[in-house]
Amino acid sequence: MLDAAFINQLRAIAPRLHQWMDGFRQARVLVVGDLTLDEFLTGEVERVSREAPVLILRHELTRQIPGGGANAIYNLATLGANVKAVGLVGKDGQGEVLRGIFTSAGIDTNGILVDGDRPTVTKTRISGHARQSVTQQIVRIDRKSDDPPDLELQLQLAAYIRQQIGSVDAVVCSDYGDGVLSQPVIEAVLQHPCTIIDTQKDLHRYAGATLFTPNLPEAEKAAGYAITTSASLPQAGHDLLQLTQAEQMLITRGDEGMSLFSRDGSHETIPAFNRTDVYDVTGAGDTVVAALTLGLIAGASPIEAAMLGNLAASLVVRQFGTATTTVGAMKTALRSLLEP
Repeated sequence: MLDAAFINQLRAIAPRLHQWMDGFRQARVLVVGDLTLDEFLTGEVERVSREAPVLILRHELTRQIPGGGANAIYNLATLGANVKAVGLVGKDGQGEVLRGIFTSAGIDTNGILVDGDRPTVTKTRISGHARQSVTQQIVRIDRKSDDPPDLELQLQLAAYIRQQIGSVDAVVCSDYGDGVLSQPVIEAVLQHPCTIIDTQKDLHRYAGATLFTPNLPEAEKAAGYAITTSASLPQAGHDLLQLTQAEQMLITRGDEGMSLFSRDGSHETIPAFNRTDVYDVTGAGDTVVAALTLGLIAGASPIEAAMLGNLAASLVVRQFGTATTTVGAMKTALRSLLEP
């Protein structure tokens, strides 16, 4: 439950939050990311194989959705933004599926290049169930390459970014460590005055970006110490701002909410809007980044934009697997929070 003081604060700014959400459709965003296809294969367990002590599944359903940096792109599109996607896919069926999903959602895919030497990053989760029982994940199969993209591809991505950078309101980097965010690409990205960085490691590579959104483990890794006390949290915020020379640092802390630190020394904490109906946090960080970015573009202050990110994430964690939300759902959720 949110305390009464915060509810009153939220009620006071609710009209502005609605205004910013109405402005999402005007936003133009370039997203550079490690594109992943998430596959979910489900079947019913028929018996144990005679060939080996393994289960035999009768296939029922295959679901394919954007994951990794592709999830950040898809979240922005479902929230109504005009999105240009930049990244790499392999010369394979998974890359074609991902591009097709984007095209159907109205996403500009001209910045997605084909890497003939590396596969599309694909994470296949195989789940099974017995009759009248709960479906459970059995194994996950990852297809990816640890080799960096060819230098020529890196330079082509950087050139495309420089060509498009003047036509967008913000640039988002979704770095899952799969090689798209190379140094030439990062240098091109940082030419934009509004850059939002979501990276699992090496925050210093993006020094000079506008805002970073590490989760708690990522912030601890970057700071070099555990963030476990009321004193270590603001210290980490200060140290990470020094490390990155950013305007703001938003540390997302799960059921503890999120804390926003600014270069002027101020910091504010937003409680989690949903602490009970949490089924799967996969991809919630991508949702935070999407709503936060669109809020900033629409004119929200950093703390208001963070509240929009918090609100959007409170919805996707109620769903299993990588998920997205909509402005309509966010408005409904905000009304529910404010009900007496």
